[in-house]
Amino acid sequence: MVAAAPAGTYSDDSNCGGSMEFWPEFLATSGGSEFVAGGVGGMAGVLAGHPLDTLRIRLQQPPPPPAAGLAHTPQPSAARLLRGILRAEGPSALYRGMAAPLASVAFQNAMVFQVYAILSRSLDPERSATSEPPSYASVALAGVGTGALQTLILSPVELVKIRLQLEAAGHKHGRHRRGPVEIARDILRREGLRGVYRGLTVTALRDAPAHGVYFWTYERARERLHPGCRRQDGDEDEGLGTMLVSGGLAGVASWVCCYPLDVVKSRLQAQGAGSAPRYRGVVDCFRRSVREEGLPVLWRGLGTAVARAFVVNGAIFSAYELALRFLASGSGPRLVMEEN
Repeated sequence: MVAAAPAGTYSDDSNCGGSMEFWPEFLATSGGSEFVAGGVGGMAGVLAGHPLDTLRIRLQQPPPPPAAGLAHTPQPSAARLLRGILRAEGPSALYRGMAAPLASVAFQNAMVFQVYAILSRSLDPERSATSEPPSYASVALAGVGTGALQTLILSPVELVKIRLQLEAAGHKHGRHRRGPVEIARDILRREGLRGVYRGLTVTALRDAPAHGVYFWTYERARERLHPGCRRQDGDEDEGLGTMLVSGGLAGVASWVCCYPLDVVKSRLQAQGAGSAPRYRGVVDCFRRSVREEGLPVLWRGLGTAVARAFVVNGAIFSAYELALRFLASGSGPRLVMEEN
């Protein structure tokens, strides 16, 4: 005797087929392909630049107060700090805190590139209706809006990353080291939701103008290096070198214009990691840092940040553009095979 099929069997299959059809349809849209390509680019950037990011965070922190009767310890150079980390903590210390941004950076960068594409087209509807690319003014404004929106995701992620990077510096071998989830839970328990979003204001002040400079520089550089590549009906096959250099220059330009705010943000977000708050806010942190350590403190670690920015953003834009090409050229036959 053959048992009757359970009720809902065919509807389940239909639901499964509907979910399987969602991704091909999503990737076939310009927004979907930009979302996926942005996530690929973001992960490539984290993998390429996290060791240099660890050096940047440690260089930005204020030196510990000298013990009684001892002279003030000068801040080490990037090369000396790197040698000290490798000798005392091992190479793995350079990758501490990478899980937090890597786990979220796919969604974060996917959102950044998708929102940027939507805003740039919306701000220039007449040009977007044709093959003309958005104007550079629209590109900059879209970047500013994108940078402001993405801080809601980025600020908590960077808070956890900074705490992990600094915790690795304070712990010796054999001590228990917490992961990103444990750090996030501890921040929420001790400092509440306000602690989770510590540094949100200064992150928005840093990222909104920096993203405007970021996308403007990228679009300008790639057009200068490969004229006509921005046009939808033009020659879109710019080489890998153009992508790497344009992305690298965009990263360098955005970091140089916002670096003093990044120093203040790092110091504010490092507070609460086992000690009483040292700064009362953005203005207080700025004033005290300059008064106690001089004006050059606002540019401490800039060389490491610029080197990292060129590598990371060259990787981000190259991976993004190559992923877009792959989705545009390879999605058609692949979707047919999946449908069959």
